[in-house]
Amino acid sequence: MTVGIEMGLSMGPGAEPARLDLEELLATRLLVQGNSGSGKSHLLRRLLEQSAGAVQQVIIDPEGDFVTLAEAYGHVVVDGAHTEPDLQAIAARVRAHRVSVVLTLESLDMEAQMRAAAAFLGGLFEAERSHWHPALIVVDEAQIFAPAAAGDVSDEARKASLGAMTNLMCRGRKRGLAGIIATQRLAKLAKNVAAEATNFLMGRTFLDIDMARAADLLGLDRRGAERFRDLSRGEFVALGPALSRRPLALRIGPVTTSARSGSPKLVPLPAPADADLRALILTRSADEPALAWAPAPRTPPTPRATPADLMRELSAYRPEPVEAPEPLSEAEIRAGLDAVLRGIAADPDAGGQPVAVVYQDFLVRCRMRGLDGEAISLAAFRRRLGVARAGFDGADVAPDEADGRWEEAQGVAATLPDEVQGLFLLLARAALAGEPCPGDEALARAIGSRSPGRARRLLAYVETRGTIVCRMDYKGNRIVALPALACETAPGDPKASAEAKPGGTAGSPPPAGDSGLPGLFAAE
Repeated sequence: MTVGIEMGLSMGPGAEPARLDLEELLATRLLVQGNSGSGKSHLLRRLLEQSAGAVQQVIIDPEGDFVTLAEAYGHVVVDGAHTEPDLQAIAARVRAHRVSVVLTLESLDMEAQMRAAAAFLGGLFEAERSHWHPALIVVDEAQIFAPAAAGDVSDEARKASLGAMTNLMCRGRKRGLAGIIATQRLAKLAKNVAAEATNFLMGRTFLDIDMARAADLLGLDRRGAERFRDLSRGEFVALGPALSRRPLALRIGPVTTSARSGSPKLVPLPAPADADLRALILTRSADEPALAWAPAPRTPPTPRATPADLMRELSAYRPEPVEAPEPLSEAEIRAGLDAVLRGIAADPDAGGQPVAVVYQDFLVRCRMRGLDGEAISLAAFRRRLGVARAGFDGADVAPDEADGRWEEAQGVAATLPDEVQGLFLLLARAALAGEPCPGDEALARAIGSRSPGRARRLLAYVETRGTIVCRMDYKGNRIVALPALACETAPGDPKASAEAKPGGTAGSPPPAGDSGLPGLFAAE
């Protein structure tokens, strides 16, 4: 069944009714453009009044003009001054109960309007699938919420609002949301939002750039673009599958409700009173409240210094002698370097960075502590970083070093490429402690990566060298044996999260003296 609403009368011969296919509009989108005073709000009001009983309506109203629909058609007025989580929750309930609402934003500044509209549209968009009922989403003054360029608002608010409008126009159809946006100028509206509209109603406009863009959307030539200057208030050119397959000029019909604000009308000035007009405006009346305002106390101006005074001060200035700091001992230098490296290994953001980038961060941190980080070469830093990552990703309890097997494990690791030394040491710590085999995520962190797939490939590479042997038990858990150390790990889930570590918390360093590493930068 086709549901059509009458928007007005065509301006051609015969003045036939101009109808809008409501079901087709729900499957497409509508863009209304016209300069201030061209009748955009009147057109939207006509559309909302004609379709009020057939489909749910949601109006984003920055000026509070559409709140008058509440009394006549039962719309619920929602004040945009709520917090963003509250607006999202309200929007979800609006979709669940299929209530027509008017979100009025007149009490907010522009940035707050953008944030409120983004939160409300986000709540409509993220509603549960069972609540994806058809709804018309009308956004008046859409250039506020989807600006073509950055303005005086913060980038965060602009991106949030623009993202919500883009979701409405690009992805809203599958969720039952039919976007209807109105703007004063197409040049002010983001192109990726305007380009998603399939139906157009173009009103009066005067700027060449706007006329050319409107004519391009309607498929008109240069002469056809000139007609936009001649349109009167309430006259539009329509095109689209829900309106007309060819450009159609129409005049919007009357409405039953009215906006709270209208076009300014000339009103005769009041006749001069017999009283003195000067005394009338400069004297406070008896019923006028007093203004609680007092001028701020004036402070005497600070005397300006002359150039001669400044030269005398500069010539008399003697900086205080600074005592040179005492040189650090070798033990203090090693302890400082160890602390810097362990801090880098514990930093989750450093895990996915190349070693060269992490090495530059290491040098900067050393300079902040007054240490000479350049004394450590990049190759030595790469090896020690692997050892440190193995220490942080391993167990909190150090393996027993009484039999010297940890030193033997470090010797075996030294024969491997630098990239896999941390992975081998992590497996060695787990095997010597009798703990479950670390998961792919933990192995990836040991090699400074966020890719479990890369960790599995390097694990297979180490196995091809004969350094380790991997096998799976009947439950799908992985066991890694280290022939050189004559030990193996307990069964461990390869898909286990790196956050779940026995006896500790991921990312937190082991207690001092318990890492099994006597000194990350000890002399080799």
